[in-house]
Amino acid sequence: MNSKLLTDIITSPDSNNTITKSDLKKVFLRSIPMEFTWNYERQMSLGYCYAILPVLKKIYKNDPEKLRDAMVRHMEFYNTTPFIITFPLGITAAQELENATNPDFDVDQIATVKTAMMGPLAGIGDSFFWGTLRVLGTGIGTSLAIQGNFLGVILYLLIFNVPHFLMRYAGTFLGYNLGTGFLKKLEQSGSMQLLTYGAAIIGLMVAGSMTAEMVYLTLNIPVGVGKTATTLQAILDGIVPGLVPLGIFGLVYWALKKGMKPLTLTFLLMIIGILGAWLGILA
Repeated sequence: MNSKLLTDIITSPDSNNTITKSDLKKVFLRSIPMEFTWNYERQMSLGYCYAILPVLKKIYKNDPEKLRDAMVRHMEFYNTTPFIITFPLGITAAQELENATNPDFDVDQIATVKTAMMGPLAGIGDSFFWGTLRVLGTGIGTSLAIQGNFLGVILYLLIFNVPHFLMRYAGTFLGYNLGTGFLKKLEQSGSMQLLTYGAAIIGLMVAGSMTAEMVYLTLNIPVGVGKTATTLQAILDGIVPGLVPLGIFGLVYWALKKGMKPLTLTFLLMIIGILGAWLGILA
């Protein structure tokens, strides 16, 4: 990697708002335990906020209210491949710096760009690390381990983790430098609104896909008798596939907007699922 890319120091008009190589290294190190705080409510949000926090504290150190808003902003739902999480973290750092120094910056772009990257990065990262690198390392390590060679364990760890940490480290600086230069070009060309609109569309597509893939509910209510008998689920799927999960998602979203606690809602859904299965309403 170009050494200049790693040693560049981007300074804003306010000398207090300076992101250095040292700051980005803190982001890299704090990204390592990203999965330790994974949870079902917001998944990687807490780890993401923890990783970006040193940069936020430096950028907004003279404005506690903006620091609070930034921390809340990065506690929103987020999930992607942890091995390349530093790439969006670097871009986020660049966007937060731009937000602190540019009064015309649209702060909603930060969440929009993050969400737009979530799906594509997950597809690339999962395919490479889980689907390729892990299988390769396991194959080589296992072939030696079954012969009683302890080198198999070491080789597995090296084959998987050396590329992982190199990519994680480089992704921090690559994301930051890309984000800084890209934002300036967009501002100069006047294409920022177009980017935001496109990223918002991608983000909605990602959220919709996650709803269809991660929400499971099958109604087991019979309709009709004899050979013509079917189920309510089959009828609804014939009208709009995935209509029932979408309806449940809408109800959960509405309940959260009304102020219901996520934990309370989780237990309520568990009770409904158990009772529905026991009564035969849910398959």
